[in-house]
Amino acid sequence: MAEMHQILLKIGPAAFRIASAWRRPLEELEALYRDFPAPTDNSVDFTVRLEPEKPWRRFIRPSVHIGGDFWLPDAAPLPLGQGLLAAEMGMNLQMALGWRRHLLLHASSVEKDGKALIMTGLSGSGKSTLSAMLAERGWRFMGDEFALLDLETGDLVPFPRLISLKNKAIETMQQVVPENRFGPEMKATPKGDIRHLIPPTAAVARMDEPARPALLLFPRFGHAPELRDMGQSEVFVRLTQASTNYVALGEAGFHALTRFVDRVPTKAMDYQSGEQAEALIQSLWSKLP
Repeated sequence: MAEMHQILLKIGPAAFRIASAWRRPLEELEALYRDFPAPTDNSVDFTVRLEPEKPWRRFIRPSVHIGGDFWLPDAAPLPLGQGLLAAEMGMNLQMALGWRRHLLLHASSVEKDGKALIMTGLSGSGKSTLSAMLAERGWRFMGDEFALLDLETGDLVPFPRLISLKNKAIETMQQVVPENRFGPEMKATPKGDIRHLIPPTAAVARMDEPARPALLLFPRFGHAPELRDMGQSEVFVRLTQASTNYVALGEAGFHALTRFVDRVPTKAMDYQSGEQAEALIQSLWSKLP
């Protein structure tokens, strides 16, 4: 096996080693995570490996197989031009399958005045775009892919990875964010067109500062603006479905999620534009204790 290139990254409470048979994906990662620290003692929680599916695929029509501490044997390889996406997917996979120190929710989150807004929903609901937009308008970005709930305190722990923008969201954010905070645009990936956005520097500088969950939203894009109440039973079930480690955590996960549902007000939110969503969010936020 040829020598692997590697970099180390610390994102919130998690540390990663990303090893690659090709230098290009790591150069892209280094550029986009330039403000993030490396683990102080070089110890990591997970390793991601980007390797050719077959030895000759390192040079001939290069294809990237995602491996590491946890991997999916049936996952299709990606072309080398999408190596950055492969690395990000690899980090997601390690967290989803291996993280046990917090309850993980597939959600985006932002913070203001020590209180956190958490948004979760199906793909296409706009949660990534909304968190990115709010982060440019005075909120602290805390995470896009995962929200990490402390099992003891119930606090939300920052995990400010790159913001993954898809399709029309790319153009939306290009209108408000400088070009030097964007990664390369990758066309026709398995998830559509994707471009990663670097979080604001304050998100990285403060990624060791937790916040108290204060509001949970289930956004839905493309419908007339409306806020709707949700019953606690529905919220609990939907959050178990949004968690990648709820079952693995057992009793600790049950207690953490029960406490969260009991304490955090929740609304379903329909909207047709970022301006409508922001107005609805501000109306709710202004009424919080």
